[in-house]
Amino acid sequence: MRNILMVGLITALTAGVLWAGSATDQQERAHGYGLGRPATDQEIQAWNIDVAPTGEGLPAGQGTAKQGATIFAARCATCHGATGQEGPMDRLVGGAGTLASQQPIKTIGSYWPYATTLYDYVHRAMPFPAPQSLSSDEIYSIVAWLLYQNGIIAEDLVLNARSLPGIVMPNRQGFIPDPRPDVPQR
Repeated sequence: MRNILMVGLITALTAGVLWAGSATDQQERAHGYGLGRPATDQEIQAWNIDVAPTGEGLPAGQGTAKQGATIFAARCATCHGATGQEGPMDRLVGGAGTLASQQPIKTIGSYWPYATTLYDYVHRAMPFPAPQSLSSDEIYSIVAWLLYQNGIIAEDLVLNARSLPGIVMPNRQGFIPDPRPDVPQR
């Protein structure tokens, strides 16, 4: 008698699990997992902020080193110093010719291979307490000031989506190519 009750109980539990699973399967087929919703094109565009070495992704806007000096002093100098060399955070200016030394100084001017990466980084992550709070004109101006401070561009050069990709950084050829067939080249 005890075995008959156990078989009946197991059969009833199995049938309940199968029925619940079937109902869940039907609901998932009809509504996915029931969580979230598809992102809109506008939401996807808000996350699509990368800038390629070629300049693809650079927005409209422009700036000069003179304009950037004022913005850098107000928004960046607390962390990077008045000239970009003092810190307390990363040094941004100087270091030319030090990469092969015992104490290389990696800065924008001595190490970075592409000027467009500077725009991408400033836009994405700076200023540290308020990333993505700078306008395109402010970012172009800060980038111009940093490139000018590193002796890469003239003070009056206007940076924009057309001129920035054409700047050749001093260490552009200083990297070893790492071709990966699974990563599309841009």
